[in-house]
Amino acid sequence: MVLMSFTKAQQGILLNIAYSSIAHGLQHGKALPIVVQDYQPALQVTRATFVTLNLNKQLRGCIGTLTAILPLVVDVAQRAYGAAFSDYRFSSLQANEFPKLNIHISVLSEPESIQFSSENDLFEQLRPNIDGLILVDGQHKSTFLPAVWESLNQPQEFVQQLKRKAGLPTNYWSNTMEVYRYITESFGASACETVMDKINT
Repeated sequence: MVLMSFTKAQQGILLNIAYSSIAHGLQHGKALPIVVQDYQPALQVTRATFVTLNLNKQLRGCIGTLTAILPLVVDVAQRAYGAAFSDYRFSSLQANEFPKLNIHISVLSEPESIQFSSENDLFEQLRPNIDGLILVDGQHKSTFLPAVWESLNQPQEFVQQLKRKAGLPTNYWSNTMEVYRYITESFGASACETVMDKINT
């Protein structure tokens, strides 16, 4: 798996896009329009992202994709808007919540298949705090970002809860089940910090 590394300046640009897209959504009801050519080539590449919003240290929204189909800058704008206004678990973000948000972006590598002969074999191959996982079996599909290892730090527990998220029993096992791993580059800032970065650049 290969994951490009972003400079602090590039991370700041992506965080500013996420912030601006949410602000644009509050005012106009849609994601921030992006002119891809306005950004440096490293930010124009096609990449999959997740954008996570936290408010008072609690999850406030998370939307992403596992398939890279959009230029990075566009994907971040779309996912940030989605996290704020389209996560079915939460009501739409309100303007008074916006200044208190913490915005976190995860840029994903291309997933790669894990070959395993048993559940224990799968457990032994996992790399806690490094691997994000995708589980697929028929119409059942789920993913956990690497950050989930912070709360599910044992491979067995990680996989069991991934099954549950996919709508499967925690003890489910099938020879048709597929598991893929990916890594992420993750970075974040509060909305206020992002505003200050924007002012200072």
